[in-house]
Amino acid sequence: MVELQNVSVTYSSGVDALNNVSLKINDGDFAFVVGSSGAGKSTMIKLLLKEIDATSGVVKVNGYNLNKLKKRKIPEFRRTLGFVFQDFRLIPSMTVYENIAFVLRVLDAPQKYIRKRVPYVISLVGLESKASSYPEELSGGEQQRVAIARALVNDPQLIIADEPTGNIDPELSYEIVELLKLINDQGTTILMVTHEHSLVRHFGGRIINITDGEVSYDEVIMGSGNELLPIGNGFGEMPQYEPPTDESSPIYDDPYIDDILASIMDSAPAETIEIDEEGGAE
Repeated sequence: MVELQNVSVTYSSGVDALNNVSLKINDGDFAFVVGSSGAGKSTMIKLLLKEIDATSGVVKVNGYNLNKLKKRKIPEFRRTLGFVFQDFRLIPSMTVYENIAFVLRVLDAPQKYIRKRVPYVISLVGLESKASSYPEELSGGEQQRVAIARALVNDPQLIIADEPTGNIDPELSYEIVELLKLINDQGTTILMVTHEHSLVRHFGGRIINITDGEVSYDEVIMGSGNELLPIGNGFGEMPQYEPPTDESSPIYDDPYIDDILASIMDSAPAETIEIDEEGGAE
């Protein structure tokens, strides 16, 4: 579960990135987060990953109170999450199988479990024939499927997908969202950040619109092609927003990706989750 209670974030530069935001995403939900570039979507993601702290308010994710979470428990918390990057961030020198297995090896998972779990998630994303392929041999859509499988392999409670269709062909975007919907049907909570209006219109569901650091819209809608049917508070027209202007993606080398995964997963054994006042699971 994700819960923000009257959360505000003000950066040292004086910029108010979020202003008194309150929302709740229940276990098993699928929610789209939309908004223009600079609206506060990235700040919200950083909050949920415990990369930054709220200036005021309360942030709870997967039973952890992030306001009270000690630094030593951050890796434990992050192991309850899966993250899908817009630019894939696959390790070029590793095959599809190895990219996915790497997450479990960082966690020191038993080899027997790795040999069982990795082929399962590869089959779930439909890449059985590509298990021995390297990233450069895959299409953009296939690389994103690998990234989704990597996010899923540790069986997280919540997957955060940050513009997962931003670097693939438009016709493949629907397949990626369908895949995330399939994962959601199996009980994983999905929070997908997107600027693609067509996807939101087609799939519908919970739509959270961030405007100037505030939640300007939070409704459940039914998608039907280009038609939207209201559920609840008389939905009229989706708020308009602009895609990010910077479409470039940085190039990452292997050590950088190792650092990213290690910071999220951590190689140390998980500590026993306990109920306490220091940010432990509740």
